[in-house]
Amino acid sequence: MAASSERIVLGPLVAAVDQGTSSTRFLVFNAKTAELLSHHQVEIKQSFPKEGWVEEDPKEILQSVYECMDRTCEKLTQLNIDISNIKAIGVTNQRETTLVWDKETGEPLYNAIVWLDLRTQSTVERLINKTPGRNKNHLKHKTGLPISTYFSAVKLRWLMDNVPEVHKAVLSHRAMFGTVDSWIIWCLTGGKKGGVHCTDVTNASRTMLFNIHTLAWDPDLCKYFDIPMEILPSVRSSSEIYGLMVSGCCPGCLKSVSTVWILQCLGIFVHITVPFGTEPPVMSDHGLLTTVAYKLGRDKPAFYALEGSVAIAGAVVRWLKDNLGIIHADTDLEKLAAAVGTSYGCYFVPAFSGLYAPYWEPSARGIICGLTQFTNRSHLAFAALEAVCFQVRELMDAMNQDSGIPLSQLQVDGGMTSNRLLMQLQADILCIPVVKPSMPETTALGAAMAAGAAEGVSVWSLSPEDLTEVTSEKFDPQINPEESEFRYARWKKAVQKSMNWETTEPLSNGSGQYCIFCSVPLGFYILGSMFMLIGAKYIDTWNKQNRG
Repeated sequence: MAASSERIVLGPLVAAVDQGTSSTRFLVFNAKTAELLSHHQVEIKQSFPKEGWVEEDPKEILQSVYECMDRTCEKLTQLNIDISNIKAIGVTNQRETTLVWDKETGEPLYNAIVWLDLRTQSTVERLINKTPGRNKNHLKHKTGLPISTYFSAVKLRWLMDNVPEVHKAVLSHRAMFGTVDSWIIWCLTGGKKGGVHCTDVTNASRTMLFNIHTLAWDPDLCKYFDIPMEILPSVRSSSEIYGLMVSGCCPGCLKSVSTVWILQCLGIFVHITVPFGTEPPVMSDHGLLTTVAYKLGRDKPAFYALEGSVAIAGAVVRWLKDNLGIIHADTDLEKLAAAVGTSYGCYFVPAFSGLYAPYWEPSARGIICGLTQFTNRSHLAFAALEAVCFQVRELMDAMNQDSGIPLSQLQVDGGMTSNRLLMQLQADILCIPVVKPSMPETTALGAAMAAGAAEGVSVWSLSPEDLTEVTSEKFDPQINPEESEFRYARWKKAVQKSMNWETTEPLSNGSGQYCIFCSVPLGFYILGSMFMLIGAKYIDTWNKQNRG
């Protein structure tokens, strides 16, 4: 009781669930000052059942949310901060990742298929081949998106076609589809006991089933992918109360749950938000996506963004650590790269899941080129950091071409911004300043702000005069533009070499079955080897008989 009486009252607090591809975090902010008071993070395991397949366990994702909430509230209590002042929770999440669950049992019917999964590549190619002129932008006028493995519709179609439990649940009207935000919100608001099945306009706009003009599920798009509309979540704005929280770290003290927009590409991304009013959203001519940026209230207008998305940027750090073992912790990468200060002509294109914007080339695969006997792991580490920067440069070039307004500086956020070498490299390669906020958790902060500003909560003002000034650090270019352009040109050359490595069409013998003899060179090699073995055995037998 004594400890309780000494609790610090800071006014209204707002929390955010930040559920990303590699980890989940729960963060609590002071709604008056935007100060981050406490947070906790839990890593998420990824599984790779087959080449190109990437999955995560929906139950593990949900458990990580609960664990982060519990631990963060414990930390706040230890700081004598009254957790009953948490008024709302915002949710920001990995988009496109696809889940289906049973609304009666509350059980997931399959693992979550992660956004960078490639199992639907053959489906995508068949869809594109059926379009007039084999046009991957056939649906872009409604969705703002190319037909790609990246988005949810083809993943959902795969689940319905290949997972019997999903197929049966759809036929018996028990199936619920959602991206990660829908799964979290449904579970937090009661699950099978009345949970709210919804998503927001920003997540819906990444499914290829959502019309970004009408801001609703599109019957023609659903028919195109043969997906029943009844399994889709209701679509809400990015800032409104969705439901009451009935489970988690402190039942009863967390008053509401709302989800908010997310615009990210593994830590670093480039986007332009375009307010349009009665004007249509801007469509890219240079490989960018047109997406809903946010809609801050039921009766508020939607704002749109041009967005560049790349498949592998920050995740390359995890690959160097987990797959190659050349670093033991994420922070080791900066030290290793700084030890040499150059890639020494080594270029690394991490196209593990093909190339996304601006190429949209699923046949590409990762490539490391320019190796010499002098190349070592430090040069590879430096090349990995440069790869992030070069990909951002490609997106910035596309942005400048589409908008006609060259960017004068790049604002960045996310975990990788703590790498000062990366920030300097980014400025050097872009030839413009890079501005990093002192508080890098701006995605989670945005989620909390939109939740706190929602009608019915209204503890966070979004008026410009009420917003707290954010301190930042600026990195200016330190190399001449000629050197930057030379390195960028070599990168573009490496990108071209990464393309057309993979095909989804196996060698077939005409009956639909894979046959190694359908490859003439391979067939000659195998037959030649067989004849050599038979000949060697015959000669050996003949020699033994003659010696006898």
